[in-house]
Amino acid sequence: MKTKVRRRGFIRLAGMSSVLGVLGGVFGVAGKSGAQPAAGSPAQRGIELNTIKRRGIGLRGYDPDRASPGFTLFAPFVNTNKTVYLIDLQGNVVHSWDMPYPPGYGYLTDRGTLFYNGKIPNPSFIGRAPYMCGAALEVDWKGRVLWEVQHPDHTHDGIRLRNGNILLICKKSLPDAIVPQVRGGRPGTEIDKSKMMGDYLVEMTTDGKIVWEWQSWEHLDPAADGITAIQDNRTAWPFANGFCELPDGNVMLSFRNISTVVMIDRRTGKIYWKLGAPPLSGQHAPTILPNGRILLFDNGPHRLDEATPFSRVLEIDPATKNIVWKYQETPVSNFFSPYISNAQRLPNGNTLINEGWFGRFFEVTPEGAVVWEYINPYFGGSARPQEQTNQVFRAYRYTAAEIARAEAAT
Repeated sequence: MKTKVRRRGFIRLAGMSSVLGVLGGVFGVAGKSGAQPAAGSPAQRGIELNTIKRRGIGLRGYDPDRASPGFTLFAPFVNTNKTVYLIDLQGNVVHSWDMPYPPGYGYLTDRGTLFYNGKIPNPSFIGRAPYMCGAALEVDWKGRVLWEVQHPDHTHDGIRLRNGNILLICKKSLPDAIVPQVRGGRPGTEIDKSKMMGDYLVEMTTDGKIVWEWQSWEHLDPAADGITAIQDNRTAWPFANGFCELPDGNVMLSFRNISTVVMIDRRTGKIYWKLGAPPLSGQHAPTILPNGRILLFDNGPHRLDEATPFSRVLEIDPATKNIVWKYQETPVSNFFSPYISNAQRLPNGNTLINEGWFGRFFEVTPEGAVVWEYINPYFGGSARPQEQTNQVFRAYRYTAAEIARAEAAT
């Protein structure tokens, strides 16, 4: 039976969940997402070994009066997982898809199908990287594959365009002449001391025919658009990590290593809009809102205008480049995901935030009040419990109508 918690019960539920999480660790109670500890192990004798599990997993709190109704879709970002989950606001799994490859991530298309970026490792430098993808595919509600394309250079992100084609982020070796021109990063950390990977976009049809390419090094300046974090490796530049299609068919693209978001004219390939550091720092997942503003997750691993690393979610007016809304915590260090992550504006004006590095999804009002919180309980990636992670590249909320459309899609 599903139990609603009224507004004043939100903190009480969160507190009770924390107590249950601690008791589960102290007495060696393993949830359905964790392996049972061996007899006599430290976890059974005293405390849960995994730090995130010890703090509590699953639903942490819920205010039904203020949370945006719907269902949250996510895929644990670990190579031992091949499942995409759909949960309700009480944290119950209402549907799941068993996929042929580990994620990447998935999202529901306007047609109701599940678009999925899957990981197919290969022996190359890119093929062994944690951000490797390699496959893009679409499945129906029952998991039947409708089409699939593969590309050995595909990383991070792939989307279905409105024209029906697929757009992929890819990486390959930068031209040798450009490598020494790239400013920033730690000298000597290049691949084999002299190579760097560069980003390019590939548009292809669902049967694999390439119809358009865009190479970042032809449109960015390796000195002016240098690596912003002095501690970063010089393995890749400018390091694209997410994009979206704009209403006019152009593309908005995020580059993590240069802390920059650009808009690209699809017809000419030229960059016609750019925002860098500051204010941005290692950002992910830029999207365009119905009001024309940009929403993104600003990770903040190395800020040029702040001493402390911290994350925040920003809404930016592209005309003025001013920040018109933001979410960050006080103290700011309480909210921090150095990599991955995303944010989504919800129908009631709230914002769903995926603090991806720690598998934490939470919903905030425009005033910054948290009205729903859930910690991904599905861990993996290592045989050692204390090394397992519950990271999530992206998470999305869908309305009941959108889920009904997905259920009906074939």
